[in-house]
Amino acid sequence: MEIAVIGNSEFILGFRLAGVTKTYAAESDEKVVEQVHRVLDDGTVGILVLNSGDMAKIPPRLRTTLENSVHPTVITLGEQEGGLSMRERIKRSVGVDLWK
Repeated sequence: MEIAVIGNSEFILGFRLAGVTKTYAAESDEKVVEQVHRVLDDGTVGILVLNSGDMAKIPPRLRTTLENSVHPTVITLGEQEGGLSMRERIKRSVGVDLWK
């Protein structure tokens, strides 16, 4: 399973530098929705990372689908996450520590 990241160019840059290959630039709300559908159709993605600000702009029906999604597991990063590390967020979402 792979990690996919959707967001503006600044948001995805760090993930690219860390070696995540499935990064999708989305500078507008419409592009975010388009890229989310693209990732949902990709069976190889196990974790989808979104900026919490972008998640709030997604239409309610699609947001509900993402919030309830198990495959891929959706992780939002941003101010609303209370300073948790990526490791802690994944552990909370997936239920296991993937770095052990």
